[in-house]
Amino acid sequence: MTTKTQNRLLPFVIVTFIYFIVGFLTTVNEQLQAPLKFTFLSDAGSLKNTLTTMISFFFFLGYLVNGTIASKWVNRHGYKATIIRGLLFMITGLSMYFCSSFVGDRFPDLGIHFSDVFIPYGFIIFIVGSFLMGTSAAIIQVVVNPYVASYELGATLPVQRLNITTAINSIGTTTAPFFVTLVMFSGISILDVEISQLLLPIGLLIVSVLIVTLVTKNLHLPDIANTRAADGEKLTRKLWSFRHFALGVMAIFFYVGTEVAIGANINLHAFELADSGNPMSFLGKTDIIIGGMDLGIHALLSTLYWGGFFIGRGISSFFNNISARTQLTVTTSLSAVLAIIAMITQNLWFLVAIGLLHSTMWSCIYSLSIKGLKKYTSKASGVFISAVFGGAVFTLLQGGLADVFGSWRWTWTITVICELLMLSYALFGSRIREKDMIDV
Repeated sequence: MTTKTQNRLLPFVIVTFIYFIVGFLTTVNEQLQAPLKFTFLSDAGSLKNTLTTMISFFFFLGYLVNGTIASKWVNRHGYKATIIRGLLFMITGLSMYFCSSFVGDRFPDLGIHFSDVFIPYGFIIFIVGSFLMGTSAAIIQVVVNPYVASYELGATLPVQRLNITTAINSIGTTTAPFFVTLVMFSGISILDVEISQLLLPIGLLIVSVLIVTLVTKNLHLPDIANTRAADGEKLTRKLWSFRHFALGVMAIFFYVGTEVAIGANINLHAFELADSGNPMSFLGKTDIIIGGMDLGIHALLSTLYWGGFFIGRGISSFFNNISARTQLTVTTSLSAVLAIIAMITQNLWFLVAIGLLHSTMWSCIYSLSIKGLKKYTSKASGVFISAVFGGAVFTLLQGGLADVFGSWRWTWTITVICELLMLSYALFGSRIREKDMIDV
């Protein structure tokens, strides 16, 4: 390998690794829901499930509130400065996690009391950290996607580079559940975890991200020509006037909503089934002992669900002759069927299988939505990041319904509705009107 090739490869590797960190920490945030439910929220009474899902809600709230700020920073400061800002937000969010664990361990009785609910201050600090982590993820994603697609690296194609980067991101989401179970909580039963166990691993994560930030700051990360809006340029049409784009943003909202809700809440449903002794429970216990360590149902289900994304993205890279509309039609239809079967049988393996189908939906909806937008595309990409807020809305909504119904079983109706709405986009909403192809 020549020196020139190595110099071109290093920035790509760094950016891809940063995207791995985003996927890893996003899933770590979700996987901490169940442990924090049994530690911070043991006295949360009738709002226990609702408050637990607030962790994911505030993470994805960061996407909605700050999703478009990265686009402005890229135009003003460039890709490198923007991605460093995203990493600094990540360090700040992890620091809040550390403070949360410290306060929760040392001052467990400090908090807010109302009715039968007690919310520790440590949990509130964690929620703030979750919001900052979501902001970090939003900023970094706005940078990584167009940068990787436009970065020239040998004879590679944009789709190849994106497939590599998203696959590495999927490795992060797949390994994160076991990091939470084995590293953070030492493989003990989730019922016996202590909040103090978060201190050391979070401290190590802070140091690791700090090192990555310093390396990135001192690395030559070349800017990409013709990918940033020209100063003072005025676009003649409103972005929302393109119907297939506007409906595509809604489809992304529903997609991320059900994608994250399954990944974040399937473990909570598993514990409910196991604890109830229901004969339809697919495992009937919460312990999976390997090598003397309890890996836990939550780690197994979540890992296989997110692992389906990695496998699905690898398989879909060979679908050169299958249109995005066809892929989206098939995957949403099958996902709706699997969710219905999961509710009827209470067999969560059908929900896990949806991960394989969800793996291609983002790219399908994204490509259908931006088709024909040309110079409007970069602005459209920023809006898509804000639509990721669906992950917050539906995760929280499902937690609230679980408290209302007294069970998670029928809350997966949300997944069925989301899949059917995405199916309608594939069949009807993604068709481009003739006037939306004019003057673009």
